[in-house]
Amino acid sequence: MKNVRVLPLFAAVSLALGLAACGKKEEPAAPPAPTALTIHIGQASPLTGQQALIGKDNESGVRMAIEELNAQKLQIGGLPATFVLDSQDDQTDPRVATTVAQRFVDGKVSAVIGHLNSGTSIPASKVYSDAGIPQVSPSATAIKYTAQGYKTTFRVMANDAQQGKALGEFAISDLKAKKIAIIDDRTAYGQGLADEFEKYVTANGATVAAREYTNDKATEFSAILTKIKGTRPDLVFYGGMAPQGAPMVKQMRQLGLKSVFLGGDGLRADEFRSLAGADAEGTVASLPGVPFDQMPGGAVFTQKFNAKYGQIQMYAPYAYDAMMVVAAAMLKAGSAEPAKYLPALAGIEHDGVTGRIKFDEKGDILGGAVTIYRVEGGEWKTVRTLGGEAPASAAEAGTAAATPAAAATP
Repeated sequence: MKNVRVLPLFAAVSLALGLAACGKKEEPAAPPAPTALTIHIGQASPLTGQQALIGKDNESGVRMAIEELNAQKLQIGGLPATFVLDSQDDQTDPRVATTVAQRFVDGKVSAVIGHLNSGTSIPASKVYSDAGIPQVSPSATAIKYTAQGYKTTFRVMANDAQQGKALGEFAISDLKAKKIAIIDDRTAYGQGLADEFEKYVTANGATVAAREYTNDKATEFSAILTKIKGTRPDLVFYGGMAPQGAPMVKQMRQLGLKSVFLGGDGLRADEFRSLAGADAEGTVASLPGVPFDQMPGGAVFTQKFNAKYGQIQMYAPYAYDAMMVVAAAMLKAGSAEPAKYLPALAGIEHDGVTGRIKFDEKGDILGGAVTIYRVEGGEWKTVRTLGGEAPASAAEAGTAAATPAAAATP
């Protein structure tokens, strides 16, 4: 009888112990410590469509920086680091830009260089801000881009307040314009720049005889130009890009409108000269920054870039510097994690190819220069440079470009 009772008790105890053993969770093994870093960098610009030539120029500037960084066998936080470029086409479309931005977030990029246009940079900037990913634009100049209060937003060239003032000053003091017509393409860039220009010229004695609008896809402007011709302006200002500016100036001349044609960096592309041909002669345009041949590292950069990718269009040196300043911040912080290197980026001082890069509390570059150019003999000729901080020497810029760590000051 004792054996009969003991056996079920023994079986029950054994079953309980077995179930307890089955229910016990083993602690997962800790992931192995990384032995190297692969750092993904997003680049966004128009790679198709009317502005593809400029967009690919930006892409090439970032690509060249990454190739040079990888050749240096850098270590970040004591680990060998390799940068990988993820380049996306935003098609100059704000909706596509936000899709691209989310793609970068999902792909866990450590930084974004871009977007090219203000109209794409502004909506994308919220996506990056929400994700805590630093965004450094080499070319978006609209004031709103850095005025939203995002701590992740930076740019490495002068904004439209600086550029609009420089263009207005040149129109009044050098061109002696009294009666001005203004056209813009209704983009964040074109309208914003035109507004800043109008603000300056009206405050300094000029009359705006006409204010007309188009869009960034148009190629026919005869109707608005005919209206403008009736006002007999000394000067026609266009806020927009070269693919529209070139046919616009051709149609101006066909209508017998002899006013000076003036615009911002959107017109300053070599594409404008090639599309407008002889009608480009006398056109005046600005470009934030100093001329390529006066940039601290401009001569060396231009030689290397042209050998690899062909003629610089506009913003390639700024795209290159944007990538280099991000790398410098990572080296300074000893980390490629956005939350860890973002404070270093905000406080960085970097002597780059284009000059000294140091950001204000909004993420705008301090002391941004603006240069005025005129088409003479079929070529863009430098007229003069307004504003700007004294650049580093060519030797300093060359060292900074070769070794980003040298540009990261405490």
